[in-house]
Amino acid sequence: MLQNFKHFNRIAISVCVAVFIVTMGSFGFMFLEDYSFIEAIYMTVITISTVGFREVRPLSSQGMIFTLILIITSIGTFAYTISAITTYFVAGEYKDVYKTRKLKQRIAALENHVIVCGYGRVGEKACAELWAKNQPVVVIEQCEEKVQFLLEDKKALVVHGNASQDERLIEAGLKNAKAIISTLPSDAENIYAVLAVREINPNIKVISRASRQASVKKLRTAGADNVIMPDTVGGAHMASLVATPDVMDFLDHVCIQGKGAINLEEIDVRDLPEDFKAPTLGELDASNEIGINVIGIKTAEGVFLINPSPATKLDNACKLFVLGNESQIQLLNKLFGIQISE
Repeated sequence: MLQNFKHFNRIAISVCVAVFIVTMGSFGFMFLEDYSFIEAIYMTVITISTVGFREVRPLSSQGMIFTLILIITSIGTFAYTISAITTYFVAGEYKDVYKTRKLKQRIAALENHVIVCGYGRVGEKACAELWAKNQPVVVIEQCEEKVQFLLEDKKALVVHGNASQDERLIEAGLKNAKAIISTLPSDAENIYAVLAVREINPNIKVISRASRQASVKKLRTAGADNVIMPDTVGGAHMASLVATPDVMDFLDHVCIQGKGAINLEEIDVRDLPEDFKAPTLGELDASNEIGINVIGIKTAEGVFLINPSPATKLDNACKLFVLGNESQIQLLNKLFGIQISE
């Protein structure tokens, strides 16, 4: 993406230099040979382009010396300008510039999207899960090869650059995003990225990767809401498969096995249709004709209630965690307008 701007800058600089040479050459002929403005421009252009036309009038000695200097100093610049412009249009570089501009416009129009910093192994997995749930994602990646892969093969929204730079974060729509996931390869880069994010958008949800236990506290101090250590999580999961294999298999089967087999869903009480809203969980269950089960609640204070009682009070700040089979969850999503993957 940055290469597109290099092409454009190359053309702009070469054109400016060519215009400067034509201007100086024209004034030189007007001053030394007393040419008119049109004659001077004509003489300058045929000189630097080496087309071989005859001069307007015979030149004086000073005019000949000036013409020699003009040819020596301009022939390379003029040829380079023609080459740059021809390459820009014939090789299709202008299409890349147009695509970059359209990509920026699409990113600028996003709201409540997720930004993923780094498309390594962890970032790739995070993007895959988000895309599977139809979540809009913008990736910030520094590697040119990965950027081209995302643009061409994944048709993804990508910002090319360092995720710890304010300009790249703003370009990715940080001010309008709902969450950012930092999966940069080093803890120092993640800490710096989290600090930059918090400075621009203090209210966004920040999730960061950590490679060392000592970095977890630093990342939280920097402003990360959640810090994940992939190696620790993977090791704990493998150990649980030995200690409680059936429980882990059940949880894996329940949560997110495939795009269409999601059995667990979260719902904001404020998003419930008016017919379903109720002051208590028991009254909500009484109107539940879908057959789903509410297995947990997150209260307005952020407290998680597992297997809540029917007397549990509900308000618009609560979140419900519901469990059901595939058809029940699909019906729930359709009823409540929740987007699911096809």
